[in-house]
Amino acid sequence: MTTISTAAPAPDSALTPSAPGREWWRSAVIYQVYPRSFADSDGDGMGDLPGITGRLGALRDLGVDAVWLSPFQRSPQRDAGYDVSDYRDVDPRFGTLADFDAMLAEAHGLGLRVIIDIVPNHSSSDHVWFQEALASAPGSPERARYIFRDGKGEHGELPPNNWESIFGGHAWTRVIEPDGTPGQWYLHLFDKSQPDLDWENPWVWEQFRGILRFWLDRGVDGFRVDVAHGMVKEAGLPDYTPPAGTGSMGGVALEPEIAAHAGSEPPSPPYFAQEGVHAIYRDWHKLLEEYAGDRVLCGEAWVEPLEKLARWVRPDEMQQTFNFAYLETPWDAQALRSVIDASIAAFNSVGAPSTWVLSNHDVVRHATRLALQGENLQGHGIGPKTKGLPDPAFALRRARAATALMLALPGSAYLYQGEELGLPEAIDLPDDARQDPTWFRTNGERYGRDGCRVPIPWEGDAASYGFGPGSSSWLPQPSVWAAYTRSSQQGVAGSTLTMYQQALELRRSHDLAFGGPEWIDLGGDTIAFRTGDVTVVVNFGTGPVALPEGRGDVVLASGALEDGLLPQDTTVWLA
Repeated sequence: MTTISTAAPAPDSALTPSAPGREWWRSAVIYQVYPRSFADSDGDGMGDLPGITGRLGALRDLGVDAVWLSPFQRSPQRDAGYDVSDYRDVDPRFGTLADFDAMLAEAHGLGLRVIIDIVPNHSSSDHVWFQEALASAPGSPERARYIFRDGKGEHGELPPNNWESIFGGHAWTRVIEPDGTPGQWYLHLFDKSQPDLDWENPWVWEQFRGILRFWLDRGVDGFRVDVAHGMVKEAGLPDYTPPAGTGSMGGVALEPEIAAHAGSEPPSPPYFAQEGVHAIYRDWHKLLEEYAGDRVLCGEAWVEPLEKLARWVRPDEMQQTFNFAYLETPWDAQALRSVIDASIAAFNSVGAPSTWVLSNHDVVRHATRLALQGENLQGHGIGPKTKGLPDPAFALRRARAATALMLALPGSAYLYQGEELGLPEAIDLPDDARQDPTWFRTNGERYGRDGCRVPIPWEGDAASYGFGPGSSSWLPQPSVWAAYTRSSQQGVAGSTLTMYQQALELRRSHDLAFGGPEWIDLGGDTIAFRTGDVTVVVNFGTGPVALPEGRGDVVLASGALEDGLLPQDTTVWLA
């Protein structure tokens, strides 16, 4: 296994607060680590905290500023850790609190900040809070921690309303009361093992204040808030049917032609994007201000339009929120320019950076997704019947161009583990290996998220491609991934890893996070803009185009030029 980099660690000043208006999170590139799939230290096939610690040098060498860890807290893992049974402990699969402290210290020593996940919309059904609620009577303080309701019908045999789970099926499950009779129903917007907490209850507020302090006291630099548009539900829990064709978040997945433009707000589902969530984040903002070092909140908020999303990052709330309108915009020059303009205008209006993102643990990797066609454009419904999956080389070319565009934009950005290797979505997994609840709750119609969560490859000549000392991993790795390993790309001119390293270095040295864009009209299917002393050109057309004269030399190219011309699906930076 690769050891920690021997290069000199960043000085302590790398983690000191920045000047107002230049806080670290305004320009940071943050790397998402999915712990079970990043690095396995003990050979059990599951990634862990010591594995992360041993690979942090590679992330420092990549050139990122911070690391975000998906859940590693104690959990029965029915939804890969997003079903937390103890918010103040490390799941034994991933190590111990001492392992976490060692990982955090190593990251800080390398000049990397660390953001961790917090899951406040729901807990695991195994959590002691919920087990006590089940053992208590309707109307008890224990039941009031969650959203329990009496059912409809003569004997309460019908759910309280018609809400559907994000994973498919009903969003309500009926319990058997302590006396053995069918009883109340509890709400779970996700899997039935993930009961929704009731944020109308002050007790819930106080519990999460304590959880935040627990991790802040250990030294974390902030939190990525899962389902940050959730938690508060509309009074009365009215019936709601999502519009047809909505995506992964059940009625709020963004349609770019809506999200990219100003205008009237579409109605929010009664379980998402309610005004009451903002009081929670104002409270958390004040709590984080008690700690030195520019601690940060980043929201996973699937909200439209962008003007509404910007409310999550007003000066007294969160610092960042993922720009899913950008993630879901198709590979089209006009659509992307529109969403970039709308994003910058919306976030600038509240003094926040746009937080760009192309891939994460919940969506089809952009090295596959951006080349999907027709009804599969965003990949939400990829499954056994999906037709027209893209050629991997064509899709990777487009993905590299998209990354080079994104990293030239002002603001912050998130990278998902493995995208710097050009990893495509792992689609051809054996059915009996799949673990995502979406696969089971849709009766095998949709693959769900397993394909973007397969453990990443490190070395091509090692067992499990260097993921760990064992010969297997919790999800099987495709045999073609030998060509994507980090070791095969390190220092290789033109490799995807090298392109990412160059882009991140140039982004920092040219201060692009605080730059343009100043648009340049080159005509045709192109995007071109000036940012600082760099000119960025992207060719979306089917034929090569000439580069603008007098703009400098090519300092970054997502693909090789053809006789000095910019080919299809290629981005260049000129300086």
